[in-house]
Amino acid sequence: MMTSIFVLGYAFGPLFLGPLSEMYGRVRVLQLANLWYAAWNLGCGFAQNKTQLIVFRLMAGLGGSAPLSIGGGLIGDTWRTEERGKAIALYSLAPLLGPSIGPLIGAWITQRTTWRWVFWSTTMFDGLIQMLGVLYLQETFAPVLLERKAQRIRKNADPEKPETREIRTIFDGEDRHWKNILKNALYRPWKMFFLEPIIQLMGVYMAFIYGLMYLYLNTIPSIYQGVYHESTGIAGLHYLAFGIGLTGASQLNARYMDKVYVYCRKRNGGVGRPEFRLPAMVPGTWILPIGLLLSGWTARASIHWIAPDIGMALVAGGMILNFQCIQTYVIDTFTFHAASVTFWRSLAAFGFPLFAPAMYKALGFGKGDTILAVVAVVIGCPAPFFFWKYGERIRAASKYAS
Repeated sequence: MMTSIFVLGYAFGPLFLGPLSEMYGRVRVLQLANLWYAAWNLGCGFAQNKTQLIVFRLMAGLGGSAPLSIGGGLIGDTWRTEERGKAIALYSLAPLLGPSIGPLIGAWITQRTTWRWVFWSTTMFDGLIQMLGVLYLQETFAPVLLERKAQRIRKNADPEKPETREIRTIFDGEDRHWKNILKNALYRPWKMFFLEPIIQLMGVYMAFIYGLMYLYLNTIPSIYQGVYHESTGIAGLHYLAFGIGLTGASQLNARYMDKVYVYCRKRNGGVGRPEFRLPAMVPGTWILPIGLLLSGWTARASIHWIAPDIGMALVAGGMILNFQCIQTYVIDTFTFHAASVTFWRSLAAFGFPLFAPAMYKALGFGKGDTILAVVAVVIGCPAPFFFWKYGERIRAASKYAS
C-alpha cells in the first residue's frame, strides 16, 4: 500500500509540474519539487500512525515525480535525435533500478535499526542531490531561455524607442498564458489517450511494464521469505538479480540503439524516423514473458532459488529494453508532450501491486505469472512490427506529433 500510494503521486504530479516547467523553466521546478519531496519524505520518518504515513507518502510522490515528468523534455531539449538513445538508456535506468536496489538497502536498514531510518537516510542522500543540482543544473527549455533574453534586451534597450517594447519571441502568444498551459496539461493526457493510436498501444504497453515492475518488486519478499523461508535481509539480496538484468540490458541497448538508428537513417536516404528506435524492442517483447514463466514456475521450495533469480533477471532485461525503446520513440514523436504518457503508466504502477497478493494467493506464482506473460505477448509482440509498418502514416495524421 505504501509503495502504491507513493506512485499515485507520480501519476498526478506531472499534470502540474509539467505546466509549471513550461512557464518557469525546467531547473526551478526540478529544484523546488525536490525540496517538496525531501520535506515530506523526512516527515514520513516521524509519522505516528498509518494515516499520516499514507498522506506523507502521497505528498512525497507528487514532488518525486518531477524527474519523470520533466526529464524526457530535458533530454529532448539537449540531445539531437541521433544521440538520444544513449541519453535515454541512462535516464530510464534510474527510475527502474532505484525501486529494485532500494528495497535491498531498506531491508537491511529495517532489520538492523528501524523503518524510520529508511526515510531519514534517503532524505539525507536527497539533500546531497539537491546541492549538486543547485551547483550544476542549467536551464534548457527554449521558450524560457528566449523570454529571459528578450527581457534583458528590453531592459538594456533605449526607452525612448517604442519598438523596444515590442520585442517578442517566436513562442509568445496566448498559448503561453498560465491558464491555457494548465488547461492543456490537464486535458491533453485524456485527449491523447483516446485520439492517438501511438499512445493507445505504446502507452498501454508501457503502463503494463511499469505496473508489472512494481507488482513484481512487491512480490519478491513473499517468494523468498514465504517459499524459501529466508530472513528479511537475505531475501532483499535477490533484488540484485533484478538490478543486474536492468543494468546489463540497459548498457547493451545504450551501445546499439543510436547505432541502429543511424544505420536505418542512412538506408533511408539520410532521413530519420522515430520507428528506427523499434528494432531493439523485438527481443525485449519476448524476453519479458519468458522470464515471467521461468520465475513463476520455478518459485517452489524443491527448486534452487537461483532459478527464479534468473527469471527475474530476464524479466528486468525485457522490461528495460521495451521501456527504453518506447520512451525514445515517444520522445522522438511527441517531443513537447511526451510527459502525458507518464500519467497512465503511473496509474498502472499504483494499481498493480494492490491486486497482486490476491492474484498470487488464488492462483499461485506459476499460473499468476502465466497470465501476465500472455498479456505481455498479446500487447507487446505486435507493437514494433505494427508501428514499423504504419507508424509514419499514423504520425502524419496526429495533431501532437512533432
